[in-house]
Amino acid sequence: MSKIDKRHHVVVVGSGFGGLFGTQALDSPDVKVTLVAKTAHHLFQPLLYQVATGILSEGEIAPPTREILRRQRNARVIQGLVTDVDLDAKTVTSRFHEKQTVLHYDSLIVAAGAGQSYFGNDQFATYAPGMKTIDDALELRSRIFGAFELAEMEEDPEARKRLLTFVVVGAGPTGVEMAGQIRELANKTLTREFRHIDSRDARVILLDGAPAVLATFGDRLGGKAKESLEDLGVEVILNALVVDVDHAGLVVKKKDGTTERIESACKVWAAGVQGNELGRALAQASGAELDRAGRVRVQPDLSLPGHPEVFVVGDLALVDGVPGVAQGAIQGGQHAAKTILHRIQGATPPGAFSYVDKGSMATISKYRAIASVGKLRFTGFTAWVMWLAVHLLAMVGFKARLTTLLRWIITFFSNGRSERVTTNQQLVGRLAMERLGQGVSGTLMRGDELDAEREPRKSS
Repeated sequence: MSKIDKRHHVVVVGSGFGGLFGTQALDSPDVKVTLVAKTAHHLFQPLLYQVATGILSEGEIAPPTREILRRQRNARVIQGLVTDVDLDAKTVTSRFHEKQTVLHYDSLIVAAGAGQSYFGNDQFATYAPGMKTIDDALELRSRIFGAFELAEMEEDPEARKRLLTFVVVGAGPTGVEMAGQIRELANKTLTREFRHIDSRDARVILLDGAPAVLATFGDRLGGKAKESLEDLGVEVILNALVVDVDHAGLVVKKKDGTTERIESACKVWAAGVQGNELGRALAQASGAELDRAGRVRVQPDLSLPGHPEVFVVGDLALVDGVPGVAQGAIQGGQHAAKTILHRIQGATPPGAFSYVDKGSMATISKYRAIASVGKLRFTGFTAWVMWLAVHLLAMVGFKARLTTLLRWIITFFSNGRSERVTTNQQLVGRLAMERLGQGVSGTLMRGDELDAEREPRKSS
């Protein structure tokens, strides 16, 4: 007969920065920890765009969660999508395929993160994937490289122009980094590889409804970023809202009320975030405030109103002065863990969460970046080196750091990209699953039917 474990049980929802670092901070014999997440990996989201543009492989930015926590004996990992949290019964219900698991907790840390927001136009996702998951990055890789392949075979000049027009929606860090890398891909990596087209003829457009690029960095750094993008050959269009998207292009509404259609085969959506649906359920159950982005207003110590044993951290938490960046999630997860440990050990809890701003950075292309650290501002090569160092050190595990460094050396010194393999399954998989599971119809770059609906392959 197994011995009953009477240790304080902490359930952590999510394997992102908040969930993982919160779990690691709970490495104590006084508690047992169960981390439940819908994926089996910890995703280093800031480098997703490098997977999408062929610089890094998905394994280098998404190490297995079990491998990271293998030496933490008090931590258990369960894969599953959390479908319900019962605050009264103190249970978390998750599902992995047909297997349902119910976990009882003494304390709970919810770090479920956020997904892409289309501002009420979710149908745009069919033709303009976001940049939040490994699946998103691999699909975009197929769309980007596939557009060049189709353009090489296209005889119609207008159709070729549409295939070679890439539009990135959202001029925040992800959008700026994505637009810069697509432009660099066309300018450097793919030159002399095609015979019918010149990859440098590609048109890369960065769109945003705001009046500035990287608005949160301030006018000076945002202006420098815009100058660098335009120097690379990226067209920056501001004060322009996307009002319609289809397989062949998109329509934007300008500040003066006029509209313009841009013909484009490959669109990337990097504008806005929406909190996980779990946030809405927690808010309804606790009476907590929920903002328009789906974030839960928490108490000063990051706990849920009326439920001091439940903490919400990271992109799902609404905390004044804390931006939706990795450091906010990391520090929030660690603070929640520290509070839990102090309580069960009889020590005075740390009290209100205090965020330490360690600066903001964004890379534009090779040798070009901007950085804001305290009152200091950096641009160009210096900021680029700082960006490399910070992101390399922030990656989890020596192996990931080493392989990423080697990939960067190859890319930056040779302009080559070793992760250019794409498959048709990556391209059509998301829409095929949506259509099969939810009856969602959709078309791809050329309006073709999904391969999943074509005649099945003959068995050998």
